Amino acid sequence: MNIIKTNIEGVLIIEPHLFRDARGYFFESFSEREFEEKVAPILGHSVHFCQDNESMSSYGVMR
Repeated sequence: MNIIKTNIEGVLIIEPHLFRDARGYFFESFSEREFEEKVAPILGHSVHFCQDNESMSSYGVMR
């Protein structure tokens, strides 16, 4: 996850890493572990939400 600070205090842009190939894509849109490591120190508090993922498969791909 890439963290981008903005000019607004406490507002961050969080960009997930997108993994793409011929079968489609996958990304972990939220990871509590990574958030605690990269974002919590900036904000000064924790968020308790474990993980969220998304994937998209091309036609004919079975996962």
